[in-house]
Amino acid sequence: MTIKDLPQGDEIAQIRQSVRKLCDSFAPDYWRKLDRENAYPSDFVSALSEAGYLSVLIPEEYGGSGLPLSAAAAILEEVQRAGANGAACHAQMYIMGALLRHGSEAQKQEYLPRIASGELRLQAFGVTEPTSGTDTTSIKTFARREGDTYVVNGQKVWTSRAEHSDLMLLLARTTAKEDAAKRTDGMSVFIVDMREALKSGMTIKPIRTMMNHSTTEVFFDNVRVQAENLIGEEGKGFRYILSGMNAERILIAAECIGDAKWFIEKASAYASERSVFGRPIGQNQGVQFPIARAYAQMRAAELMVQQAAQLFESGQDCGEQANMAKMLAAEASWAAAEACVQTHGGFGFAEEYDIERKFRETRLYQVAPISTNLILSYLSEHVLGMPRSY
Repeated sequence: MTIKDLPQGDEIAQIRQSVRKLCDSFAPDYWRKLDRENAYPSDFVSALSEAGYLSVLIPEEYGGSGLPLSAAAAILEEVQRAGANGAACHAQMYIMGALLRHGSEAQKQEYLPRIASGELRLQAFGVTEPTSGTDTTSIKTFARREGDTYVVNGQKVWTSRAEHSDLMLLLARTTAKEDAAKRTDGMSVFIVDMREALKSGMTIKPIRTMMNHSTTEVFFDNVRVQAENLIGEEGKGFRYILSGMNAERILIAAECIGDAKWFIEKASAYASERSVFGRPIGQNQGVQFPIARAYAQMRAAELMVQQAAQLFESGQDCGEQANMAKMLAAEASWAAAEACVQTHGGFGFAEEYDIERKFRETRLYQVAPISTNLILSYLSEHVLGMPRSY
């Protein structure tokens, strides 16, 4: 059984078909080997780059396709639905917004054409720190201005793809928290050329995790960043990062929809084929119902993803919808993963079925890039008008 796509227009339908075709050229064995070796899918990311899929949000004048967020969401959904892992490269799409919306024309001319062509990878996003977690206003990494450069000292954690990126989008304090008028003031965003930084004070330490996510700790020891690499105005970086978080949540939600479809298709097919006690196991309601419920959850979440993307594209406030899309899609993918493992029984734990790998990968999105509890806190305060909980 193949789940039908919701109507989104001919252009999106063509993008989906093309992405599926590209993903088909990377057989399951490719992903199993990478997972076994904890290796980065360089060939896959290069293929996506060469096909122009990672530059869809870059305007045409800078070498991209200039397509809306819904096109990027469709690409990442199809990557996940094919059994691949878009986490290897999805950051380039959602961190692009800070440069597009707030970067200078000189910065755009310098970086965007080479990012669009695949010459440069913008995959690393340096925000989270060991002591601050999701309390971004409490970061301690500091960038001190010295003439035409900033000297950066500090540490970032969960900085995925740092070893495989040429550029990093870095959030650092330029004014101490205690000296800032508001806790959200005094942070700035920089484009860091990691190739140069690694020669002069930057250290990257891989973190081994339960899934192959290429995540790291990054240490800054008097790393110099050119002042011309400051994005926008000094001290206003938090709002620049915040403006891109809705896009991040929408795109991650689209990936979860792709995961859910993969699990549901896998589970329903197996339930129809596998016979025990002389009958297909899918004939039993105890097997049917969890899969059907996961399908219903996925469809509801998919509609929220589409609404959030439409609001984002029209320039409207979409914080409520983006947060709900991420939460509902992550819950749908996890429900589908559970149903898929349960349907397959022992075979669900066998590497050759790919379910255990995808099971581990989709579990991440209950926690990242924002936890369900923080989404519920956001909805409680900003949508329902209840007192702030933190």
